[in-house]
Amino acid sequence: MGIYSTVMEAVTEATGLSPTAFFTILAMMVVVYKIVCGMFLGPEDFRQKSQKEPIQVGDITESELRAYDGSDPKKPLLIAIKGQIYDVSSSKVFYGRGGAYSMFTGRDASRALAMLSFKPEDLTGNLEGLSAEELSVLEDWECKFLDKYPIVGRVVQPSNTSQNGDGLHIHHNDTNGHQQQQQQTKND
Repeated sequence: MGIYSTVMEAVTEATGLSPTAFFTILAMMVVVYKIVCGMFLGPEDFRQKSQKEPIQVGDITESELRAYDGSDPKKPLLIAIKGQIYDVSSSKVFYGRGGAYSMFTGRDASRALAMLSFKPEDLTGNLEGLSAEELSVLEDWECKFLDKYPIVGRVVQPSNTSQNGDGLHIHHNDTNGHQQQQQQTKND
């Protein structure tokens, strides 16, 4: 006697039903259960909680980008590729502290990604001297990031102007190397 016939006999003994009737009733019970549960739970109850809306950082410098390296748990994890800044907070396991790609977080990782490099000196947006193959690799990375992560800003070069709290812009050096000050409005 095989397992199949043993199970069929056990079903008949325990329920008094033929195995066909037992499994038909069991299948109908599962269908009814699914229908009843579906009436009380909408599709939105099955979805995962949506992630927070990404914080738009706008135009920031590379030095400002470094503040988003995961050292402050209240700030998002950001990585720049070709000047575009991506919020990679949804992949903390990879980009957060101790993650395999954590060294890229808070940096423009364009050159390192193109070269498939983990060298700190390659963590830059400088693409000079890269081969066509390396630029193609970078394009692949950029496509992956575009598909998976929201763009929240872009990396800009530091300006020659800074602003103090009073709305006073200080132009660090004019063409003669002299420091100048100009009063401007705060809407500047």
